[in-house]
Amino acid sequence: MVGYSDNKQDQLRRLHRIEGQVRGLQRMVEGDKYCIDVLTQVSAATSALQSVAISLLEDHLAQCVAEAAAKGGPEAQAKVKEASDAIARLVRS
Repeated sequence: MVGYSDNKQDQLRRLHRIEGQVRGLQRMVEGDKYCIDVLTQVSAATSALQSVAISLLEDHLAQCVAEAAAKGGPEAQAKVKEASDAIARLVRS
């Protein structure tokens, strides 16, 4: 069971919405829309993806990392490192 299992349908809805936003961006570029308008929509799609990422990270911490921490040992250390690496990737993006 993955950490986001409880929120899977919500995550899928959000991702479908983002998919629609990206298709809209393609149409804007195909239709030669004004650069700033396209950039505004890129920013909105980026924010939506970041929101999904944060939600997935929260679920991972609450489920996977918390479960491993309760067990202790090397698995707990590995899950904390995994989460730290994921956070670092999000911060850099």
